[in-house]
Amino acid sequence: MTINEPKVRILICDDHTLFCEGIKAILREQPSLEIIGETRDGRQAVELVKELKPDVLLMDVSMPDMTGFDATRRIREFDQTLKVLILTMHEEEELVARCLEAGASGYIIKDAPASQLVYAIETVQKGERYLSPVVLKKVVAGYVKNSQRPKTSYDRLSTREREVLKLLAEGLSVKEIATRLNLSVKTVDVHKYNLMRKIDVHDRAELIKYAIQKKLIAV
Repeated sequence: MTINEPKVRILICDDHTLFCEGIKAILREQPSLEIIGETRDGRQAVELVKELKPDVLLMDVSMPDMTGFDATRRIREFDQTLKVLILTMHEEEELVARCLEAGASGYIIKDAPASQLVYAIETVQKGERYLSPVVLKKVVAGYVKNSQRPKTSYDRLSTREREVLKLLAEGLSVKEIATRLNLSVKTVDVHKYNLMRKIDVHDRAELIKYAIQKKLIAV
């Protein structure tokens, strides 16, 4: 980094406080990086991106209120330049594909060494993709097995249906969801009916089980 070269401005989005503190300690040792903010949920990350305009967003997948890939998709609707680097403990190929399809620039596993995280940030900031070695191996193997990933039931849900699904699984009532999303109760009911039909579940217990399997909520 030269004297006049601007620092890479980073926003962190993760709901694990101790992990966040560790990440901040690592990044503060890098003279080329600057932490400009942090948040604990995906919905607030969307708002902070609008407000702070970071260069790189470090985003967890499983978070309260809005998942990392849904937040990434929402951000992509108004910002095509921000680089989103998914930072998570999950290695599943389907989850990796979902995040990349949402617009993420990279995907790194939380147990990666500090040097790999810094390299991943530098890589996505340059406009390139980055995948952790273990993730890259699984993705390549998956595409060799099946070059086109078939759409899952979750893929067929709209962004709003995904929001309602997550909030239902977290235990909110239809009325509470309507208030949270600034929608009418009738509209939320329609979304609930449509999403349950699409994912083929018939009660809240099945819906919660589905949400856990898809890593939409933590157990």
